[in-house]
Amino acid sequence: MTPSLTLHLQNRIAEVARLVDAVENFGSHAGLSSDLTYRLTLSLDEIVSNVIRHGYSDTNDHVVEVRLSVHDGVVTSVIEDDGHPYDPRESPEPDLSMPVEERGPGGLGIFLVRQMMDSIDYARRDGRNILTVTASRREGDE
Repeated sequence: MTPSLTLHLQNRIAEVARLVDAVENFGSHAGLSSDLTYRLTLSLDEIVSNVIRHGYSDTNDHVVEVRLSVHDGVVTSVIEDDGHPYDPRESPEPDLSMPVEERGPGGLGIFLVRQMMDSIDYARRDGRNILTVTASRREGDE
């Protein structure tokens, strides 16, 4: 049986703690390495936090759905929301050569997700953002 998890999170930043707990528990039960679980948890924290903070221009309740599954050692995460269209693959790479105090805010979180995940795919269907990220064990993972 393929390990899987589905979470329905409200668009409240406090829900990120529930996400983190659920992903860490999922990683443990699915037999993922601690490094892979860490990369997955940090990436999903960043993605969902961005959706909650920047995805909506109203104060209405919205649901962010996060689905996780593992198949042949590859973890697939699908994050689906009804926020503003946003394809993180189009975000410019941050200029890491500039001192931190000279850089504008933002951009580092998506950069980290790109570094920690193996692939990122985006689609906009029926007024919904569908972001799919995958990750697998890497050499040196514990």
